[in-house]
Amino acid sequence: MPPSALPSGSGYAAARGKPVMKPANFKGTLARLWTYIGKERGRLGAVFTLILVNALVLLLVPYFIGRSIDAMAPGPGEVDWELLQLVLAVLLTAYAVDAVLSFLQGWLMAGIAQRIVRSLRTAMFDKLQKLPLLYFDTHRHGEVMSRLSNDTDNVSTTISQSITQLITGSIAIVGSLVMMLVLSPLLTLACLLTVPLVYLLARTVTKRTSRLFKAQQSELGHLSGLMEETISGLTVVKAFNREEKVIQEFKAGNDRLTEVGTKAQIWSGFMMPLLGVINNLGFAAVALVGGILAVQEMITIGVIASFLSYSRQFVRPLNELANMFNVLQSGLAGAERVFEVLDESEEVSDEAGSVELVHPRGEVIFDQVSFGYKPGEPVLRDISFRASAGTRTAIVGPTGAGKTTIVNLMTRFYELSGGKVMIDGRDIREYTRGSLRQSFGIVLQDTYLFRGTIKENIRYGKEEASEEEIVRAARMANADGFIRRLPMQYDTLLSENGGNLSQGQRQLLAITRVLLAQPSILILDEATSSIDTRTELHIQDALHQIMKGRTTFIIAHRLNTIRDADSIMVIDRGAIVEQGTHDELILQEGVYRQMFYNQFKNLQQA
Repeated sequence: MPPSALPSGSGYAAARGKPVMKPANFKGTLARLWTYIGKERGRLGAVFTLILVNALVLLLVPYFIGRSIDAMAPGPGEVDWELLQLVLAVLLTAYAVDAVLSFLQGWLMAGIAQRIVRSLRTAMFDKLQKLPLLYFDTHRHGEVMSRLSNDTDNVSTTISQSITQLITGSIAIVGSLVMMLVLSPLLTLACLLTVPLVYLLARTVTKRTSRLFKAQQSELGHLSGLMEETISGLTVVKAFNREEKVIQEFKAGNDRLTEVGTKAQIWSGFMMPLLGVINNLGFAAVALVGGILAVQEMITIGVIASFLSYSRQFVRPLNELANMFNVLQSGLAGAERVFEVLDESEEVSDEAGSVELVHPRGEVIFDQVSFGYKPGEPVLRDISFRASAGTRTAIVGPTGAGKTTIVNLMTRFYELSGGKVMIDGRDIREYTRGSLRQSFGIVLQDTYLFRGTIKENIRYGKEEASEEEIVRAARMANADGFIRRLPMQYDTLLSENGGNLSQGQRQLLAITRVLLAQPSILILDEATSSIDTRTELHIQDALHQIMKGRTTFIIAHRLNTIRDADSIMVIDRGAIVEQGTHDELILQEGVYRQMFYNQFKNLQQA
């Protein structure tokens, strides 16, 4: 059967597979992420100012360290105590200022990172509300959730770490280079010999880790999807003894994640040890050249000490920036996966000049409607029928015939491939989508209840409803009795999808929710299939009351529940093969008659 647009929480299993992997676009993703970062430019300016002041303070520290060494040896056996005390006071002050400014930078950046990711997460969640249901039919729910949680968290980590390191490192590199040139151009040349090696190392490693971190995020998303699917369907897994099978599937996915994650960490782990080797080579070169210059009395020991500190300040940011690319690659891989969702096509917008559908009479016309979930694979072919206002139309047929698809098209959960659907003589595409869907009330076979109280779930379709209206609707649906027996009655807190209620009780609440909304057109998709026979007899009276004067479409397998329908359509292989009242179809001796007598025979045998 084609995927049902009406929420079931499971998606379209046949179409679930790995998402299409787009080639990584480092520059494009970084530029796009900057549009979110740029919204914090005011606070980023404050952070930049703090970093600049902090960097300038730290740039003075090596210079004064050298002065302190020279102060202890101005001449043979002499110490310049006055200069030494002054230098030590300056150094203590510089370190105190560094501590305060570092704290303020971290505090501001933490807030900036969280606000940026909040905007990104909000944008993605808003996007999910605007995507067509076909997107959720073809993507594992857990994989989508992984993008919303894991990938945005990676972006947060990247922003909080990378921006400050980038700014601090850039200032430190420039400032240290200037100070080294001032102290000794020759020593500076010796120090710069290692820079090309750092660049080549960073380029080689990041080229590998870019692909690996993207693959790691993808595998994590697939594994999250498998976990969500397995936990949601745990009852089915146990019922069919599939525990070992899903364990093996999880193990295979976990092994793939471990393999690609290990490769990513190994390659990124190459960075620091090799950088350490390169740094030691640079320090050795500085020490060698510095020693030669000191022997020739071209520089003092204090200058060499200052220069070693500056060279460390120069090389360390290079190392951090090179290593930062690993963090940046992981964050950008997550951002790219989020942007892939943001770039998905949304539901077709309302046409210009669309009107509100207010108090519709409920006449529904299908005019040569065709539809397919995939191009070239039609599910419905030239469906044409007319349901007069206030009539009850039953839709029956084998599983996968296209019954639910017909009602999905009425509510524009999917867009038509051909033909048109009209309500009250007007194409539904000429109505605003919101007002169109508000005119429908839908009760599913597998209903969904949200975490919250019973009262909040009933009020879901009519937020302004009073408690008296809620109770009245519950009584009509025969739900008031079991609600009153609960400890907190209407304030009873439901677990996810009403897991602390029976299937029948959940269905009664779903019917109550629709009764409260008082829609103009009803869709009952196996609405009483999960309710016992005794309860069904009671609920049928309530359904008959709410169906009076309302256009109703009933999808049913129990044919005895639709005998009073004004029209019955038999759907098979995407086409209407029979249509008429119950008595008319029985006389035709066709598909419906055969279905009806088969059920009747089964009931007698039971």
